[in-house]
Amino acid sequence: MAKRSKKSKQGDSTIVTNKKARHDYHIDESFEAGVALCGWEVKSLRVGKVQLVDSYVLLKDGEAWLIGAQITPLDTASTHVVADPLRDRKLLLHRKELAKLFSATQQTGHTCIATRLYWKKHLIKCQVALARGKKEFDKRAALKEREWNIEKQRVLRKG
Repeated sequence: MAKRSKKSKQGDSTIVTNKKARHDYHIDESFEAGVALCGWEVKSLRVGKVQLVDSYVLLKDGEAWLIGAQITPLDTASTHVVADPLRDRKLLLHRKELAKLFSATQQTGHTCIATRLYWKKHLIKCQVALARGKKEFDKRAALKEREWNIEKQRVLRKG
């Protein structure tokens, strides 16, 4: 009898992406971190009620914390719990990764931001990026290049 091959889901596992981070920062290096969540937060993430726009990662006392991420509680899931949508959530990283992030953020111009939340099997992971802030002319140049690529695609489709 032939063995069955396991079929994997080809869907996108991304819950939310911080698009503003790509606009405001040059991403130098990325890390994968676990997130310590409550039950009602996981249910809200399954529905997609989360925003990462103004969130950042704070490194204090040898730990990483996700601050400013808003997870809106569901009406049905959190009736018995007082849910705080803006609470600080602990990020789970290895010691070497924490040390690398801490030493890099001590340098001028570097910051630590959350770029996306996604599923990895049954776990929720956060992509943490080490980033440098963009200048205003860098933002304009990136916007101009993006618009030119869109216009180029239009011309190629027509002609």
